[in-house]
Amino acid sequence: MSNDAAHATHVYESANHSSAAASSPIVASWRRCMTMHHLAPEENRKPILLSEAEFRKARDEAFDLLAESADEIDRIFSTVGRAGCCLLLTDAKGVALERRGAASDDEDFRKAGLWSGALWSEASVGTNGIGTALADERPAVVYRDQHFFSSNINLSCTTAPIRDHRGQVTGALDISTCRDDINELTFSMVTQTVRDAAQRIEGNLFRRAFPGARILMVPSAHSAMLSLLAVDQDDIILGATRAARLALRLDDARIAQGIAASDALKEERHDKGSDLMEAERAALRRVLARTNGNVTQASELLGISRATLHRKMKKLAVH
Repeated sequence: MSNDAAHATHVYESANHSSAAASSPIVASWRRCMTMHHLAPEENRKPILLSEAEFRKARDEAFDLLAESADEIDRIFSTVGRAGCCLLLTDAKGVALERRGAASDDEDFRKAGLWSGALWSEASVGTNGIGTALADERPAVVYRDQHFFSSNINLSCTTAPIRDHRGQVTGALDISTCRDDINELTFSMVTQTVRDAAQRIEGNLFRRAFPGARILMVPSAHSAMLSLLAVDQDDIILGATRAARLALRLDDARIAQGIAASDALKEERHDKGSDLMEAERAALRRVLARTNGNVTQASELLGISRATLHRKMKKLAVH
């Protein structure tokens, strides 16, 4: 039996074994490929290539993602490019919008379909790093014969999805290689590089969506995820990353209604005064901080007398 036939037999047997599908994300993906996408593992299939017009449209729609990913892509490629790796940035559909690869490896990458404009969804090419990460909305490593199609078993892929400012998957970052001398242990180090870079891109996208807002780091049990809040000058939450939404039980509707960050974070107040007094105290402290504690300058900025400012500071326990 040929290697391709043996691989196809293994995929069929594993995908039809319910316990294997339940315990393994790879086998679950194999089953999806057969039942949802009606694919056969013995097929010799490569990813679909978009037309020039379709590719330009996909890039235009992903303008923010491309802009906030550029530096990360260049930085990562400077470390893995010489190791025979190809770097791909895709949109949420799995279209490769941007790629980096050493010119000496271009022939192999092009044959494998690791090229700009290629569609790497599960529906297009079965189980693969990009398509499976996007389908499961979580990082995926697909090592050689874990790919669905026999034609892709020479590839090793590690991918992390990228979420936008609303916590929705907007793309993916992938490192793939055709090298046959790379082992899973070595590839695990590349995997962490991809995941860290995807989080930095998410942070860039989040800050881009809320220019001028104060960005807060939220304590979260989901430590592997980026947990940020965007807050306006009145302490009202403007946006939250996926991890922050999970940690604080936030959704679009609750954010739209307006909720104070201090309330969402359940911050304890040591002073039992009213919210109005708290706001006044905060305003006084900000002005005094700007003037380095100079009461005369602070009173001028506030448009009140020194005596009035001293009375307010005493009343509100501002030192």
